[in-house]
Amino acid sequence: MRQRTGVRVLCAVGLLVGCLALFGCPKRPEVMQAAPAPAGPAAAAVPAPAPAPVAPPPAPAPAPPRIVETPVVPPPPAPAPAPAAPPAPPPAPVPLKDVFFDYDKATVRDDQKAALTENASWLKANPGVKVLLEGHCDERGTAEYNLALGERRAKAVKDYLISAGIAADRVSTISYGEERPFVLGHDESAWKWNRRGHFVVQGR
Repeated sequence: MRQRTGVRVLCAVGLLVGCLALFGCPKRPEVMQAAPAPAGPAAAAVPAPAPAPVAPPPAPAPAPPRIVETPVVPPPPAPAPAPAAPPAPPPAPVPLKDVFFDYDKATVRDDQKAALTENASWLKANPGVKVLLEGHCDERGTAEYNLALGERRAKAVKDYLISAGIAADRVSTISYGEERPFVLGHDESAWKWNRRGHFVVQGR
């Protein structure tokens, strides 16, 4: 009796399974579960992903150079120049006059004595002055003769001054003969001015 009951149960179960297989049953959606992260030492071995590099912020634009204007200091005014000393007054013109001679003569002419007398008076009024007497001739005659003639003319003027009271050491003589004509020319209009005794002041 018990065997028949077990057979029936098995048959019923088999029938039920066959029905289920025939009609099928709705499939449940498969749920994918993420695998759990391994725990323990294995998990520590996996390095964490490196953080993405962060770009540095752009450098600020350089500030324009600061221009510092240096104030222009004007130079100090130049000191006023010291007033120049007034120039010394020019020496008074020497009033000594030339003495003229006749052709081939060394004698002081009468019409020249007044000029010599005035020269002597001026020398007396200026005792610190010394003079050089130059003897000159015209171009006629040889150079040697005219040098000697010029020396005689200068000596004649010196002698006249000494006789008028001028010390001899204040008067010296020299002859240039025909070498330094006073007036250029080849006739009496020039020659008369070249036969002369000329005064040169040497100290005042």
